[in-house]
Amino acid sequence: AALRIQSDWDRALRAAPFPPGKPTLYGSVTRRGLSSEGIPDIAASEGFLVQEVTKKSILISCPHENVSTKFLAPYTSFSRIHQKSITCLDISSSGGLGVSTSTDGTMKIWQAANGEIRRLLEGHVYDVNCCRFFPSGLVVLSGGMDAQLKIWSAEDASCVVTFKGHRGGILDTAIVDRGRNVVSCSRDGTARLWDCGKSACLGVIADCGSPVNGIAVGTANDSLNLGMPENPPSEREIGTEGKILLVAREDKKLQGVGLQSRQPLFLFVGSDAFNCCTFLSSTYILAGTQDGNIYQLDVRSTSTPIQVIHKSGAPVLSLLPYRDGFIASQGN
Repeated sequence: AALRIQSDWDRALRAAPFPPGKPTLYGSVTRRGLSSEGIPDIAASEGFLVQEVTKKSILISCPHENVSTKFLAPYTSFSRIHQKSITCLDISSSGGLGVSTSTDGTMKIWQAANGEIRRLLEGHVYDVNCCRFFPSGLVVLSGGMDAQLKIWSAEDASCVVTFKGHRGGILDTAIVDRGRNVVSCSRDGTARLWDCGKSACLGVIADCGSPVNGIAVGTANDSLNLGMPENPPSEREIGTEGKILLVAREDKKLQGVGLQSRQPLFLFVGSDAFNCCTFLSSTYILAGTQDGNIYQLDVRSTSTPIQVIHKSGAPVLSLLPYRDGFIASQGN
């Protein structure tokens, strides 16, 4: 997947290469040799310019379209953790451990420094779709096509808790604050809130009638009215007040719901199925679609996007806030 870092919104707009329907420009780069300092001599085909080359990066521009892209060499790579495509991964808060799932049917915990496998997490039936560390870095949350949500000890690989209630494969998860509560979403069209201590479902936050591909939990802007819950929240709900749940739906809709109130806040219709979403701040959110659009929205007024970034027609598979911008991965 191509990783692109947008350092600011203006540059992201300028970098959007070609509007839909416009012919794509293709080119190639060739290495002609190495300098005495070990820096490659790179040439680009007609229409493209090599701006800057280091041992670890190549900056290529297309003057005709006023766009440029920096290609970065990997800092390091681990080829022995999985045998097939990696579908999800996370790094612990300390940076010491990684957890990942793969189409080879495995979920593994490994040392982030050297890729050495520490634990094999076995217990899901069928594919595992998502995995993430709790803030402590000692516990892992996973969801699979078996409609089960599981909590694992990263220390001994034991499955501590299994949640059952979804009627379809679980596609994404989110952790509320320090992790007393977690949220999951599923192909069954629902997003559910769970109490980890009692292994119980605290409620259905959203019931969409369409598969929910991705979710995110964030703190709401102070000026936003999140609504009031119809019934007093359970004493087992910890940290849900003042939070929004973003729901990325297969039916081309991005929904905002008050996590504690369960009240719908907004519904934005995009160009294709939404695959993923994230918070940039308490005000700004991002969501990515199957046809390659990344929407930036203001939660206070979602009728018109702040901007739509289109780098390629490949599906946007994940989004992550990074410094003043974000990282996106696409299926190209």
